[in-house]
Amino acid sequence: MPKFPEFTITDENIDKQKELVLQTIEDNKKKIDELLAQSNKTYENFVRPLQWMEEKLGFYFSPISHLNYVKNSPKTEEVYNTLLPELSRYHTELGQNEKIYEALKDILEQELEPAQRKVVEDMLIEFELSGVALGKKAKEELKDINIKLSELTSAFGQNLLKATDAYEMIVDESDVEGMPESLKEAAKCEEGYRFTLKQPSYIAYMTYGPNREKREQLYRAYVTRAPENEALIDEILALRHKKARLLGFDNYAELSLETKMAASPEQVVSFLRDLAQKSKPQAKREFEALQSFAKEQGADYPLEAFDIAYWSERLKKAKYDIDDEEYKPYFEKDATVNGLFAFLHKLFKLEFKEIDTPVWHESVKCYEISLPKRLVGRLYVDLEAREGKRGGAWMDEWVTHHEDEEGEIVYPVAYIVANFAPSTATTPSLLRPDDVVTLFHEMGHALHHLLSEVKEPAVSGIAGVEWDAVEFPSQFLENFAYEEEVLRLFAKHYKTGEPLPAEMIKRLKEAKNFQSAMAMVRQLEFGLFDMLVHMEWPVDVQRVLNEVREEVSVVSTPPYNKFQWGFSHIFAGGYAAGYYSYKWAEVLSADAFFMFVDNGIYNDEIAQSYLQEILCKGGSRPAIESFKAFAGREPQNEALLKLCGIT
Repeated sequence: MPKFPEFTITDENIDKQKELVLQTIEDNKKKIDELLAQSNKTYENFVRPLQWMEEKLGFYFSPISHLNYVKNSPKTEEVYNTLLPELSRYHTELGQNEKIYEALKDILEQELEPAQRKVVEDMLIEFELSGVALGKKAKEELKDINIKLSELTSAFGQNLLKATDAYEMIVDESDVEGMPESLKEAAKCEEGYRFTLKQPSYIAYMTYGPNREKREQLYRAYVTRAPENEALIDEILALRHKKARLLGFDNYAELSLETKMAASPEQVVSFLRDLAQKSKPQAKREFEALQSFAKEQGADYPLEAFDIAYWSERLKKAKYDIDDEEYKPYFEKDATVNGLFAFLHKLFKLEFKEIDTPVWHESVKCYEISLPKRLVGRLYVDLEAREGKRGGAWMDEWVTHHEDEEGEIVYPVAYIVANFAPSTATTPSLLRPDDVVTLFHEMGHALHHLLSEVKEPAVSGIAGVEWDAVEFPSQFLENFAYEEEVLRLFAKHYKTGEPLPAEMIKRLKEAKNFQSAMAMVRQLEFGLFDMLVHMEWPVDVQRVLNEVREEVSVVSTPPYNKFQWGFSHIFAGGYAAGYYSYKWAEVLSADAFFMFVDNGIYNDEIAQSYLQEILCKGGSRPAIESFKAFAGREPQNEALLKLCGIT
């Protein structure tokens, strides 16, 4: 068997892959009966095979799911949507199998290694959350709820993707006056200039578009995308609440936190409100400074939400002389990726080697990664925006590091996906400074998955890591993106090879915390809304959102803004009653970052401790234990405010 699989799934052969998924579901069901028929059940003969079955199913389904996100077509959508209810039904039946549950409870009484104990404990929690202890009628009801939820959340995401793809705004020369040439070139079309709701295009006009009416037009289209999602939100929230009550929780927020670090919804709300209280005064000052600046520049109107990016960019330029367009030539995509690899080599001794293997698009590259004494895994990198690709950036896994049935090590495989400006006939893909941060962030996730040394797939890599700690390694790595010692490795002009000038690096670093308090309260708004909307039922979604905005926001929102229709993190992704996790994990990441910065970035002792205690341990123990093993103490909340320059 080859060390690594090859990505050969296409629209033409995806049906064959679908059959493999369906066949694996059937094989797994038979295997479960065989495992249960054993008289003497142990970790080796029962729990390990359960994990291998799950790994095999993920191995076949992951490329289908991945292709649907990165090369969406009617065919990938059809296959993906056909499999979702099948997988949901299978996992619900599996999670409600009382015989497996009882066997796991018995095995927990046996002598187990710490990682094995964590596997069994995690499985038992999953079984309890799957309704194993419910009566027959309630189990059926829960199964129906899970299938319906998977359909509704998928529909939410598809509606958003279609609405994003469907809209365009054509403007003429006067509406792009003064915009950076590269952005104008990217938007040029026969009728004039075309702007869409895809991130690079949308951000381009909101940040540089001189015509205020056109900015509002684009903004209005963006915040009113997919109105059909309103009805889906109510259905999703109703079903989540029903599910939570069935399982014995007061609300869905409690259910969500059962597998997270945070102890209760109230603790999370208090954590977010505390940050808001400490950040809002500075956020107000930042907004007032922006309003004053705009007024000085001749804006005789109170700033609205669709003005913020435009005037912020102008203020940032006036204050720090930071202009994304000035920086982009120094961040050519391939050079930046190679520079990130060079940094990781200096930090952790990692080696990256590009390899020739099938990929789903010509702009995708694949790398084999190793440490001095071991092979690590493979990483696919897909960074350019294109039609049929879901917006945003993410890391996903295909194969997890583990030990197989023959006792051989199976090497992990991950994907990093982003939507940076695509290359054109005349210009390579050039990244904004923010894109560089995004790249570092997703690489942090990938390393967490790839560097695992854990033999149990259920707690290897990011598997088994509490949701509110899973952002820790990604945020940790992104903090290095603007450090001078790091930028020196790769920030060079793509035409001349000239390094990014020292004073430009200085300005970038100084501007890092520009409007950081405004950014903080914006994220706290999302986190509080998410938690509160999952804490009560029935719930008036708009009322909750309005109240949260009133409490933490400093920028007024137009009444037509239906942000919730596009909040895919919580209504189509895995962040329901978990969006606060970004801030929760930021405390860990900021604290760890200062340990490096305060002791010299390339400190082998600290780097090796982080590698061994955080990255290599995966989810084999609680995240707080891993942090304490690395830092020798509890995390400190103040580190986050310090990192953001909030006083």
